[in-house]
Amino acid sequence: MLSGQQVIILKDNVERTRGQEAQRSNIAAAKAIAAAVRTTLGPRGMDKMLVSGTGDVTITNDGATILQELSVAHPGAKMVIEVAEAQDDEVGDGTTTAVVLVGALMERAEQMIERKIHPTVIGAGYRMGMEKALEILDHLAIKIDPYDRKMLIRIANTAMTGKSIESVKEKLNGIAVDAVIAVAEKEGGKVRVDDDNVLIKKQAGETMDDAELVSGVVIDKTRISEDMPRKIKNAKVALVSSPMEIKKTQVKAKIRITSSEQVGAFSLQERETLKKFADTVIESGANVLLCQKGLADAVAYYLAKGGVLAVEDVPEKDMKFASRALAAEIVNKVEDLTPDVLGKAELVEQVEDADLIKISGCTNPKAVTILLRGSTEYLLDELERAVVDGTRVVMDAMEDGKLLVGGGAVETEILLKVHEYAAKVGGRSQLAIEAFANAFEVIPITLAENSGYNPIDKLVDLKNAHSKGRKNAGLNVYNGQIIDMLKEGVLEPQRSKRQSIQSATEAAMLLLRVDDMMVTRESRGPAGAPPMG
Repeated sequence: MLSGQQVIILKDNVERTRGQEAQRSNIAAAKAIAAAVRTTLGPRGMDKMLVSGTGDVTITNDGATILQELSVAHPGAKMVIEVAEAQDDEVGDGTTTAVVLVGALMERAEQMIERKIHPTVIGAGYRMGMEKALEILDHLAIKIDPYDRKMLIRIANTAMTGKSIESVKEKLNGIAVDAVIAVAEKEGGKVRVDDDNVLIKKQAGETMDDAELVSGVVIDKTRISEDMPRKIKNAKVALVSSPMEIKKTQVKAKIRITSSEQVGAFSLQERETLKKFADTVIESGANVLLCQKGLADAVAYYLAKGGVLAVEDVPEKDMKFASRALAAEIVNKVEDLTPDVLGKAELVEQVEDADLIKISGCTNPKAVTILLRGSTEYLLDELERAVVDGTRVVMDAMEDGKLLVGGGAVETEILLKVHEYAAKVGGRSQLAIEAFANAFEVIPITLAENSGYNPIDKLVDLKNAHSKGRKNAGLNVYNGQIIDMLKEGVLEPQRSKRQSIQSATEAAMLLLRVDDMMVTRESRGPAGAPPMG
């Protein structure tokens, strides 16, 4: 009010939430998102069934997939989901851990806010706790040889455990590791892996045991003519990006033909042009052709006559992938084909009962394909998620050469060490740092809960083991015992844990500093009218 007159600053469609109410709103949203995925954490976590608006059903315990499918309106909840997306993009695993940790940090902050501790003090304490936790991670990290296949299989195994594909996990572990090792490159003493160089293709109708690693590329296409060979050994593959057909002119033009001889000459010239396309491919030495555009029927006829297996309308992405796998060059025009631009493969074949062309046996490929098979689409999707997680964590481990043990061991060690650090800091910050440390209890507690054990008993057992110097002691979720996780082979990349802690803490700090939310709703006209604009 100003001189008795009301001053309207915000429009009617803006909802405003201030002070502690805004903070409580964000805390409740973060806790709700964490609760949604908490029961999926660990090898014995439960699955979620997600049904989209179109009726598509997804059954998974993959945190990233669950959160992608959730439709949320609350801005605080959206921020927590962004934490999971960043975790998935950067690391490929650990999304559930990151989200559960955000929820725990917000819950501890809520208790401190009720004790009249200012959010700025909480944020400062959380930052100090985070820096100490990351320092502890560096001390706990185990260095490995990036090409230690046995160790890498253990890492892939940890990432894939708990998925609904347990029966073929042993085979998929080896496939994931071999795929990443095949495309890894050393640059200045460091290993670099581009995840775009591992392609995953799915084929329905077969059993999961038939999954295989193809040293080459699998394309969702068929040969364009039944007269072409189904299989070609010692293949020489040509990659052409331009169409092999008579192009339409850019401008409208008319050709005046006045006699039957002219019709014959016109048709003959067109046929000769198309035959020349096929002859150029055959003369280059190629016996397989991948064309990004279309092929005329006449070209297909002459190629089939010359024993060439040809595929048309190959997507640009697959063409580039084939180029890396085959060490071949994509040419813009057929005339540019020479023997030195062709790729080589042991075998190119049309897969039985499927619209797939498989190019395998490439020497020293820069790109490989994992071909997954399964009886249903649901199973194939879950297989793909498991393999993506497995390949990504192996990539992280190879690039960094640093691992951490699982089973709640790292979290318990951070919990105890950060508590010791808090006692040295003192003041109100000490309370925030202790709250930060206590938030890490959520991981071992959740692992115990999801496995059917008493969470308090298992947390006490873990703390007891770590206080005696057993820094690798973690919870065996299958028998409830506290064992050495390094000997058990439960391992994960350091990058995954580091990113989880960092992104969860920063998101919590950001949300806690918000004391005013102004949400603009869609403007509506008269009652029942659709939204304006």
